[in-house]
Amino acid sequence: MSRAALCALAVLAVAPACARHSSSIPGTKIGDDRVNREILAAVEQYRIAVEKGDAEALFLMASENYSEDSGTVGGEDDYGYDGLKQVLVGRFRMARDIRFAMKYVNIKRACGGADEVPVGCVARVEAMVDASFTIVDARGQDRRADKRDQNELVLEWAGDRWKFISGL
Repeated sequence: MSRAALCALAVLAVAPACARHSSSIPGTKIGDDRVNREILAAVEQYRIAVEKGDAEALFLMASENYSEDSGTVGGEDDYGYDGLKQVLVGRFRMARDIRFAMKYVNIKRACGGADEVPVGCVARVEAMVDASFTIVDARGQDRRADKRDQNELVLEWAGDRWKFISGL
């Protein structure tokens, strides 16, 4: 058998296995389904609100179950829904010229892959954040800060939309 014929047979043998893999949302490795698209649409609204410095829009995206531990061991910097607005307003008061980009890495849903999402379903979105912003330092001079980090945004299905319960 010729080399060309062997290559053709190899392609024919591998093609069905490749066809079984589900498609991904463009620009990600996240499975392309309606629920994942809705989750990423909510996260994209969040990203845009951050770039605009829109604390009110971000607060409206939060669930009343919102809780943040800031990734620290001590509880002195923890806050919930009631403290979220103050935290957001304070952060945006100091920053301007915000650039906030996200690369979506993974979505894990506690309610499985069902098309019908039960109220309270939790989704965890892993994202790489690439951000920069300008703040005024203690000497009154502009300082441009660049931040790159991995973040986990946790959302829950409220029956009509995805709301954030952690990660803002």
